[in-house]
Amino acid sequence: MNITSSLFQKYNLPVPRYTSYPPATAFNTVFKNVEYLEQIKSSNSAEPKNISIYIHIPFCVQRCHFCGCNTTITQSDDKIRRYIDAVIAEIKMVAQFIDKKRVVTQVSWGGGTPNSINLNYVRQIMQVLHSEFLFADFAEIAMECSPAYLDFKDVDVLHEIGFNRISLGIQDFHSDVLDAINRLPPKCDVDEMLTYMKSKGFRGLNLDLVYGLPLQTPESFRENIQQIIKLQPDRIATFSYAHIPWFNEAQRLMEHHRFPTPAEKLDMLVYAINELSANGYEVIGMDHFARKDDDLAIAKQNNMLQRNFQGYNTRKTTGQVYAFGASGISQLNGFYAQNIKQYDKYAEAIESGTFAVERGYTLSNPEILIRDTINEIMCNGELDFAVMAEKYNCSLSEFLEITQFDILKLSSLIDDKLIEFADNKLHVTPQGMMIVRNVAVAFDPAFMFQEGKYSTTI
Repeated sequence: MNITSSLFQKYNLPVPRYTSYPPATAFNTVFKNVEYLEQIKSSNSAEPKNISIYIHIPFCVQRCHFCGCNTTITQSDDKIRRYIDAVIAEIKMVAQFIDKKRVVTQVSWGGGTPNSINLNYVRQIMQVLHSEFLFADFAEIAMECSPAYLDFKDVDVLHEIGFNRISLGIQDFHSDVLDAINRLPPKCDVDEMLTYMKSKGFRGLNLDLVYGLPLQTPESFRENIQQIIKLQPDRIATFSYAHIPWFNEAQRLMEHHRFPTPAEKLDMLVYAINELSANGYEVIGMDHFARKDDDLAIAKQNNMLQRNFQGYNTRKTTGQVYAFGASGISQLNGFYAQNIKQYDKYAEAIESGTFAVERGYTLSNPEILIRDTINEIMCNGELDFAVMAEKYNCSLSEFLEITQFDILKLSSLIDDKLIEFADNKLHVTPQGMMIVRNVAVAFDPAFMFQEGKYSTTI
């Protein structure tokens, strides 16, 4: 692949990331616990039948100044113990309403820093999950880990508990950048750690990088990419740093450092795409890469890629998502429900014997069609209008009316050979996948351009 900076710059526009449709900005507080219960019950007769579980651990030892995740700085065992008890109670509350014949195919742990807490707490939650749900033999059990708190004994424990996938938040390999964002360096040599994980049977090993951080330069980021190519992880994620101090106050603490210019940041992204593509990695969606023998790459080649709030996954392992913990977002067939964000208020709600839903959204039938249309584009870069219309038992004209699609919305993308369109079939080229959000937005009738509401493509 050979993508240019000028092409990226042309399409660097503020559009939704479409982790969900409608985006989380559409969630409302009218959604109540009683609706959540009814939706849990009805999810048993909806597709997919598989169950995906998300566990949110909102604790960190120290705050990385760039981070916008829902997290709390604490090492208080009393607070952590109370929270773990609440998560276990929530799991049991939800599990009693789920069909016991359904199987768990995916468990994802995020945060915060899940591996910063005592791993015995992790073991306790996993034991409860196994007691309440039936697990598929091929289930993916994954955790986002900070390498600053991970040693070889921890890997042994996670393997014993049943984890088979780990994502390491490297962010950058340079100590001055890590100091600038208040992030501790890896506890163990990353190369040795990856080798050890592979020897224990972990697969789909992922390393995260962030571009646009303070003190980064195009030259230093190229060193990051070369280092990551040498390490040969199964998967790589390259996330764009968004500087939004009006939303994340901690980011102001970095403002005395030099940030990359927009042109430099663009150079970093272009280099990453071209270099990783030239070294055996398949582009997955808009910001992920996978070795060609990895499950994600194979799924993409077969148009079987899926996506949820936890990232890209395969249709084999994708299920309706049941989220547990503060700020967790459940993604069931026809609705979203997000828990209270403050961990202590979340615990209070669960301790009172109720669910902890703070806001949510119930999709209409047309919105479900739009959601699946956008998902197909975002994941697989393919869309057959007639097939999608047939799936939802509507005519082609009704499909066009629901999505309010107009080919003029894509004329520039066609001219730049980022997409191909003929006979009501859309194909996004490899270059086009890097700005695929700009393609998907053409099928979103609710989208309205609003400065500052969404992050830009890069």
